[in-house]
Amino acid sequence: MDRNQIIGYSLLIGLMVAYFSYMSTVEPSNPIALPKDSIQLVKSTSPSVTPTVSSDSAAGAQLTREYGDFAQAMVGEDKVIELQNENLSVSLSTQGGKVQRVRLKNYFTWDKKDLYLVDPSTTSTSFTISTSKKEVDLYRLFYAADKKILDSAEQVIFTTSVGQGKTIQHIYTLPKKGYVIQYDVKLEGFGAELMNLPATLTWKEKVSRIEYDVEQARMKATVNYYTAADGFDYLSEASKEEEKGTLSNVNWFSLKQKFFNAGFIARQQAHIQTLDVRSYPMYGTGDAIQNAYRVDSTHEVIKGLEAQAKLPIEDLIKGNGTYSLYYGPNHFQICKEVGANLATGYEKNVYLGWPIVSWINRYLVIPVFNFLEGSFTNNYGLIIVLLVLLLKAILFPLSFKSYVSMAKMKALKPELDEIKAKNGEDQQAVQMEQMQLYQQVGINPLSGCLPMLMQMPILLAMFNFFPNSIELRQEDLWWANDLSSYDEFIKLPFAIPFYGAHVSMFTLLMTVSTLVYTYFNNQMSTVTGPMRYFSYIMPIIFLFVLNSFPAGLSFYYFASNIVTIGQQFIIRNFVDEAALRAKLMDNKSKNSTPGAAPKKNRFMARMEESMKAQETQRQLNKSKKK
Repeated sequence: MDRNQIIGYSLLIGLMVAYFSYMSTVEPSNPIALPKDSIQLVKSTSPSVTPTVSSDSAAGAQLTREYGDFAQAMVGEDKVIELQNENLSVSLSTQGGKVQRVRLKNYFTWDKKDLYLVDPSTTSTSFTISTSKKEVDLYRLFYAADKKILDSAEQVIFTTSVGQGKTIQHIYTLPKKGYVIQYDVKLEGFGAELMNLPATLTWKEKVSRIEYDVEQARMKATVNYYTAADGFDYLSEASKEEEKGTLSNVNWFSLKQKFFNAGFIARQQAHIQTLDVRSYPMYGTGDAIQNAYRVDSTHEVIKGLEAQAKLPIEDLIKGNGTYSLYYGPNHFQICKEVGANLATGYEKNVYLGWPIVSWINRYLVIPVFNFLEGSFTNNYGLIIVLLVLLLKAILFPLSFKSYVSMAKMKALKPELDEIKAKNGEDQQAVQMEQMQLYQQVGINPLSGCLPMLMQMPILLAMFNFFPNSIELRQEDLWWANDLSSYDEFIKLPFAIPFYGAHVSMFTLLMTVSTLVYTYFNNQMSTVTGPMRYFSYIMPIIFLFVLNSFPAGLSFYYFASNIVTIGQQFIIRNFVDEAALRAKLMDNKSKNSTPGAAPKKNRFMARMEESMKAQETQRQLNKSKKK
């Protein structure tokens, strides 16, 4: 490894450590929308529940004075109506005509319990409109429920009357498969009693612990949103303080957790006029939940998320109150279908990294991963190994070029050592003569580090893909129970600073394999002294950085190292170092005669000009001192 490769490694280490440190604090059936004119009624079930109010009671009289005609819908009987499909179990309440509970059938919490994205104990919602008397929460009213079984969906229509021909409806339509519920809100027969002010949908969520790694789950919980002007954005995930924002002309928002999200989408002519969003740390259990920051594996609540959407009242009056609710996984393909059909950019709920890295994940890694998953096996350890082999095959030309470059530098070691001995401590003269030697033998000094830097986007793509891949959630491999979380091979009785209170065996194997690979690389090195051991620093750094990262990521890097070491042995059999040196010496002999030097490439010419300028300045400084 020569000095230029040391520079390349230094840049690589610096970029990767900075990126990983920053990013560590920051990832079924297609859902479909059902047009109303395509739904055919075939059966009606569940008798309607007619809300009643006693006008003789003191409470009834008080409600009438405060809310006028709305008072008659504020007392009634609460019943639960169920909607089911392949993916969701949805409980709706006649009190409020709202979603009360949502269970994802195909997913479970870290401790194998039913997974609820909406639950009365953690979810609070309201839907208020402004009247001439005061604000009325539509989710406080009681409704008659009419459940219908349709050709391709189940539907519930909640209806309540507030007198004089005025009715309010909430209509929920759940297709036979998918994670999207069509949600329509209609106000009919209303006039001057409604103020010309937006309706307000308020959604508050105490994020429950559903993942094993509490810290990562808290850091990944946030509010995402998409505006017509600026596109996708989100509240800071890793902040230990309250985060909030106000947006206008919003297409959708989602309360996002590490692997799941609950979203509100404006479809067709509907839109969200303004949106206030907020996230804040929470911790605790039961009645001891506090609005503060602390991470504890025993806590049931780990963060608070809120969204308050202003919806134009005319949309609800004119029949344009057409929305959709998404309750499902942060699965790229599923969210992409939602984005294609309903909500532009909804797939961005799955974080794939910065632009170049995101493109690699979107157009290379995810298609290959899905192909392997669907065509070969459901063993995710084997899928990761196959992914490594395919990517290494694609990158093989770069690896071969990098090895040949190192072999050339090794073949020149006697000449390079002679230059260093001749010039002693005069580094400027050493560099000038080295550049002249490189030019004579036909070597570009950057050809060794450039292939490594060109492979870095793939490395970073994997760093973003595996932690955000729900496919790995609760998939086991050997001693790891969940490839989407760290593998706790040994639990320590104490915490080591910057490392943690556990030993991740896959991270340890990755570190050992990287050290072995570095050792073989150093056999090709032309560097001596302390700098020879510089490249061993990076594996030790990543032993600490990646100890709490998902086991799937560490296993990928481990498998990649093993394949790379194998590649090095194979390439070595195809590179004749003696013949390589003979060719370099032949080039030197040809190009050493006056007028025979090859034309310099742009980089070499600039390097030489820079060195000459530095030497001139050095000589000038010497003369001034004398």
